[in-house]
Amino acid sequence: MREVYLDHAATTYLDPRVKEAMDFYWEKEFGNPSSLYRAGRHAKDALDQARTTIAQIFNAKPEELIFTGGGTEAINLAIFGVARMHTSTTNTKGHLITSKIEHHAVLHSMEALQKEGFEITYVNVDEYGLVNPEDVEKALRPDTILVSVMYANNEIGTIEPIEEVGKIIRQAREQRKTAGNQTPLFLHTDACQAAGALTLDVQKLGVDLLAINGSKVYGPKGVGCLYVRKGVRLKPIIYGGGQENNLRSGTENVPGIVGLAKALEISQKEQREENERLTNLRNYFIEEVMKRIPKVVLNGHPEKRLPNNANMSILDIEGEAVVLYLDAKGIYTSTGSACTSTTLDPSHVILAIGRPYEYAHGSMRFTLGKRTTKEDLDYVLDVLPNVVEKLRQISPVRMEVGQDTVSHPEAFAGQGSKIKVGGKNYK
Repeated sequence: MREVYLDHAATTYLDPRVKEAMDFYWEKEFGNPSSLYRAGRHAKDALDQARTTIAQIFNAKPEELIFTGGGTEAINLAIFGVARMHTSTTNTKGHLITSKIEHHAVLHSMEALQKEGFEITYVNVDEYGLVNPEDVEKALRPDTILVSVMYANNEIGTIEPIEEVGKIIRQAREQRKTAGNQTPLFLHTDACQAAGALTLDVQKLGVDLLAINGSKVYGPKGVGCLYVRKGVRLKPIIYGGGQENNLRSGTENVPGIVGLAKALEISQKEQREENERLTNLRNYFIEEVMKRIPKVVLNGHPEKRLPNNANMSILDIEGEAVVLYLDAKGIYTSTGSACTSTTLDPSHVILAIGRPYEYAHGSMRFTLGKRTTKEDLDYVLDVLPNVVEKLRQISPVRMEVGQDTVSHPEAFAGQGSKIKVGGKNYK
């Protein structure tokens, strides 16, 4: 049976070139980088080289990078680190801002801080999942200490205007200085999903903290990195031996960190060509799905989206059922974030962009990768319509066009309307 993996937003395979770079540090040079003897010094050299490589990609200083055990930990360190440092230095709680479509690593951290007494503002997004920078500006208060807006959404692929938000934060800081307000204000972005496809130049983006992980860029799982701009003070969330500038104690995962650096290096070199290839495949797939299956809605921005992401609501079915039927045919995909796909709760992202519950329950996320071919997609396109037809025959739910509450009904396929994807109009 043919196997087609279309869940690269959940995780990616390890690039063989990355594995080759890591192998040497599993068995040959396995020393602890904190040790003074030769094996430890060699491990420390590898750690320093990886830090330098990633710093160059980030356009940052090596000492501004903190290695973690993954993207979730990096995000937690950024959010809790800023908030609790503020409390420890001022004995007061502060105000934080985020969006309603963030990854749960951000949302659940915010919920935890709210229970500690911090105030949180959740800004809305538009029907495409875009944060309006003006909404962020309006939400700022004199006691706002952190704004956290993701770089690209992990479910619908919408790319957020981080540069514009960064400019607003810098202007707000200048205004605070003029007014004599000493409250710090920082911008954090979760770049885990964006890392392989978009620039990670922190100077261009204007961010103070940026989190990534290895498993989304064909690197190893269980390793992440947090950029912390010089001058940003954090309170650690893990204590011990004081590694990583006393911000992340524990023996560094040298093979994983070497692998992360190699994966990022490869992605930067191949980014332009691969983005173009994936964009063409993605647009082809969206067009064909909408041609072959009626009552399909594209979720996310039609153009400001990650090149590999195709998220669509297929009405009158349950997305989980589609996942299982496709699995039986060797096709691996998801209904949304892999971190929450084991629950039956509707996607908070689909609801946040104004879709009804029925759209959320029928949402499917197809994310392409380096090994995805047109032949793979053609196989899915042969299988998917039959699966949808079978499930609709037994579905008790029927959503009609008149029930569509989406503010842009032209996104409805199979009704003689058009949708623009990648600069092309599709019927």
